[in-house]
Amino acid sequence: MEDKDIIQGEPIYYAFTLSPEFKELLFVPLSDAHYGNPLFSKKHFLQTVLFINNTPNAYTVLNGDLCESSIRTSKGEIYKQVGSPQEQRDQIIEWLMPIKDRVLGVTLGNHELRIKNEVGIDICQDIAKELKVPYRAEGILLKISFGDNNNHTENRPFVYWCYATHGYGGARTAAAKAVKVERTSTFIHADFYLMSHDHVVNVAPVIYLMPDPRTHIDNGSGFTVGKVVAHRKLLIKTNAYLKWGGYSEIGGFPPTDLETPIIKLAGEGKPRVKVEI
Repeated sequence: MEDKDIIQGEPIYYAFTLSPEFKELLFVPLSDAHYGNPLFSKKHFLQTVLFINNTPNAYTVLNGDLCESSIRTSKGEIYKQVGSPQEQRDQIIEWLMPIKDRVLGVTLGNHELRIKNEVGIDICQDIAKELKVPYRAEGILLKISFGDNNNHTENRPFVYWCYATHGYGGARTAAAKAVKVERTSTFIHADFYLMSHDHVVNVAPVIYLMPDPRTHIDNGSGFTVGKVVAHRKLLIKTNAYLKWGGYSEIGGFPPTDLETPIIKLAGEGKPRVKVEI
């Protein structure tokens, strides 16, 4: 397939082949920093960045709303935000530059979308360009390969699929927030799905059955048959780096968990995905 075969805007995936020495890969999503908001928790955000930087097998995706990006036509308090949107963008780039080789992709958040819609400038695209990583505003599909001896086969890596998108709309309850990532998981295949935006961490495993393409002749009937195997996918809502108060308190939204979930991908034994918070 060549670039000319891809329609502008249609989904594609980005493939990464990481170290065959990894026995496990940690995926640590970064989203909803809202840098520029007075309630931004710099401490927790930089702790997460430092963890990624100090952990050789840790990688991330930037899933939108990194900057507060308040403008005159938005709901945010433009006169209370820290710095201009440009200064917010530049600071985020500076903080993320040490882990640029661990960032596998960038998506667009609704806060940055304000600026894109108003003046046609996409600061998330700017961030991706400076870090030299793939960017897709709507959502990004990643093929992640690492490790070795998958299915007891030498030089065969473990392969996982991740779909990340910022999210949309409003929701009050944890269930209403979680159902949005569940809905998205019916549209596109992945092993784990990351959705942000709602500032509430939620992890839900889903088991569904897939036909194994390998077949054999059944001794009793003589028919060609194959197994149906269970496949596990994880639906993950990510955290934010905003302390409670301001718009959240006035609007009756709950405090957010300032700690990000860590997705663990196995690189030995059997393929498996699990989450720790």
